[in-house]
Amino acid sequence: ETLDQKRVWQEISNDMSSHSPMDRLLCGDVGFGKTEIAIRTAFRAILNGKFVLVLAPTTILAQQLESSFKDRLKSFGAHINSVSRFKTKGAVQKIKEAWSAGKIDVLVGTHAVLYDDIYLNNIGLIVVDEEHRFGVKQKEKIRSIKHTIDVLSMSATPIPRTLNLALAGIREISTLNTPPKSRLPIETQVSYLNDALIKAAILNEKYRNGQLFFVHNDVKTLPNYVAYLQKLLPAISIDIINGQMPSRKIEFVMSRFIN
Repeated sequence: ETLDQKRVWQEISNDMSSHSPMDRLLCGDVGFGKTEIAIRTAFRAILNGKFVLVLAPTTILAQQLESSFKDRLKSFGAHINSVSRFKTKGAVQKIKEAWSAGKIDVLVGTHAVLYDDIYLNNIGLIVVDEEHRFGVKQKEKIRSIKHTIDVLSMSATPIPRTLNLALAGIREISTLNTPPKSRLPIETQVSYLNDALIKAAILNEKYRNGQLFFVHNDVKTLPNYVAYLQKLLPAISIDIINGQMPSRKIEFVMSRFIN
């Protein structure tokens, strides 16, 4: 634990012990331990006999959160599941039945779960990951139900309105400013386009069983760079992704990348 994590956890514990519902915004850079705090918050809610809804802005993030929650809580006998577009209607129906019967402790999903009242029954805590990526309608829906339940919102870059509410004292705010001990600082190097340098960087990642993004700023010429990299490094597996592709295709490629 970093000192920040200890302090934030104490703040959340005090919120959950108080008579009024928690409405806390947790800010911190990627990798500074927001998810760990969220998992502990969910665990405390579970121990108090409450059910937890975890919201993510995309299906891929929802899958990652489900995996993180399972890894941390499986040894305590907590039941974690998720609903997403990747699951069949039959599978989602079974999850709904299990949730209604109280057999799932933590349910992870995208904003779609906010519009099905089945998921909103009996919850004691909502965790909102990357709150800045949710739209006004979703935030209004959360606001309409949060008078009786605890809400923990997480954001690396809170939008001005969210930040303003926190600074005005309408919402509580916690910050994680300290990186964990094992987290190394990011090194940025600026260089000319150089075959040898690109080859060395990619092979360095491959030999340490890593992965990488090759980012280019023009959709039309992206295939040319794929051909260039394939010629430079024939043994490397490469896939392509851009914002003009259908969302299903983007999710399919990204889930392959993550897995």
